[in-house]
Amino acid sequence: MKIIKLGTRGSKLAIWQAEYTGAELKRQDPRLQIEVKIIRTTGDKILDVALSKIGDKGLFTKELEIELLKGNIDLAVHSLKDMPSELDEGLTIGAVLKREDPRDVLLSEKGLTFKELPSDAVVGTSSLRRRAQIKALRDDIRIVDIRGNVETRLKKMQEQKLDGIVLAYAGVKRLGLDQYISDFLTYEVMLPAVGQGVIAVEARKDDDEIREILKSIDDRETHYASRAERSFLFHIQGGCQVPVAANAHLSNGELVINGLIASLDGKTILKDVRRGLPSEAGRLGKDLAESLLNAGGAVILKDIKQAGEG
Repeated sequence: MKIIKLGTRGSKLAIWQAEYTGAELKRQDPRLQIEVKIIRTTGDKILDVALSKIGDKGLFTKELEIELLKGNIDLAVHSLKDMPSELDEGLTIGAVLKREDPRDVLLSEKGLTFKELPSDAVVGTSSLRRRAQIKALRDDIRIVDIRGNVETRLKKMQEQKLDGIVLAYAGVKRLGLDQYISDFLTYEVMLPAVGQGVIAVEARKDDDEIREILKSIDDRETHYASRAERSFLFHIQGGCQVPVAANAHLSNGELVINGLIASLDGKTILKDVRRGLPSEAGRLGKDLAESLLNAGGAVILKDIKQAGEG
């Protein structure tokens, strides 16, 4: 019997994802024994500061990766969108599970859709990506920072009497909180974060046995989409705390990736698309990034960086 020590953050959603991953591994090989180890990350400890103010290089992953490199765990389960575009040279993404619907959703106690939000509505989100895209369409909406896990944000919405909050559908669904969803946001309204809806399993590069085991749960379509999106993010040199978005999917055997760079106020939104063979995923992401940077994205990101340092 092979014992696999699996590391995860301690939120309900993170534990759900870890247990789901463990169950998928056991479904492929019932002889495996899964042990879940909960590890607190920096992002879990700092809850009173906006993510954009504290940086995002491994905010929700670094401590897990340290345990992985030390050999205290055999693999780490993450939300792919939390992972930095560059990993430690000793680590690799060993598998990505079949992607959940990557769209963002609006949660509103009043049951309002995005279009139905009143003038001067107050909407909660800690994401600069979401803020910029909301502002691009509805400059009248007032946005407030809201941090914490899904349940905490729901509670804050109720306590602060917000008109709504925007979250990733995947997390809401996985926690069985679908009843709070009042609107699914189309890609035209809200392009998702890189890796949104994807559970990623990280392993040591030199652990051939674990990497071979992980191959059995690696989803082909999600694999190609993730490669394209993460290549885009790498070449943009943007983390999850800049207004950058991308989504890739297979369509009739072709890989299609849409990307976006936005100014913080949403007044400038740059969009483009690339199509090609799934095997060209890395190149498609790179080409898309270079196209948007050359179209003015580089200036936008430079201005945001300078504003953050000021």
